[in-house]
Amino acid sequence: MKMALNAWMVCGFQGEVKIGSVIKQIKDMGWDGIELCYGAGELSPSTSSNELKKIREVIESDSLEIPSLATGFYWGCSLGTPDKEERDKAVEFTKTYIETACQLGAGAVLVLPGTVDVCFDANRPIVSAEEVWKWAQDSIHQLIPTAEQNQVIIALENVWSKFLTGPFEFAQFIDTFQSPWVKAYFDAGNCLINGYPEHWAEILGNRIARVHIKNFKRNNGGGTLDNFTPSLLEGDMNWKGLLHTLRNIGYDYYLTAEVIVGDKGMPNMEQTKRVAQELKIILSK
Repeated sequence: MKMALNAWMVCGFQGEVKIGSVIKQIKDMGWDGIELCYGAGELSPSTSSNELKKIREVIESDSLEIPSLATGFYWGCSLGTPDKEERDKAVEFTKTYIETACQLGAGAVLVLPGTVDVCFDANRPIVSAEEVWKWAQDSIHQLIPTAEQNQVIIALENVWSKFLTGPFEFAQFIDTFQSPWVKAYFDAGNCLINGYPEHWAEILGNRIARVHIKNFKRNNGGGTLDNFTPSLLEGDMNWKGLLHTLRNIGYDYYLTAEVIVGDKGMPNMEQTKRVAQELKIILSK
């Protein structure tokens, strides 16, 4: 398997640091790829095709790949909301997101299908799970032609939104589309609060297009956002079991570290370097 990192780790949440200024350091740490973050900084819907071409050339000049794009956009604008104006905005954003991924050579975009609630934003409404399912399906069906045209997978991520909270439900949701362009972006760390990542991976099987990794320390069987850790080796992840399952289901692509908590905030090059060393240890076992 290959190692990638999420760009928030080295560029900050608003893209404060330009991608080109950290590429050499990333390569020297041993990373094989970088998941670029879309929606802020130098990578947004207003970024021109020429600018995208330059970003891709800078990254590939150091023999790095761009396996996927990620975004924080959907926490504030949901594909699964009953609000048509908001939903249409999310659909249009996602079309541009997919087209951008194609231009950058990324084969997948991380997408949140919908949110029942947003635990860190009290201003976001609580939406019934039934409504989220209905409208998220409608939105994603609209997006499949764009994904197919651009040859980019819509990779749905399991997140803390109280939607698609178990692997069977997640698999069922994906299967309803009957499309090779809708798959899972499996976040192994996100399901530690209420399950075992190796079990999720076994059930999701070949639906998994990309994998996010981080660690989480359970507290009396649960926890909060504060229980995510700044280290891959600190927490309750069974790395041996997870990797064994991923290999058994035939997943042999990128593990993308999304370790975005730490005392110094993000970006944090020192922490990123340490996480790279930790991932090498995990993959060597």
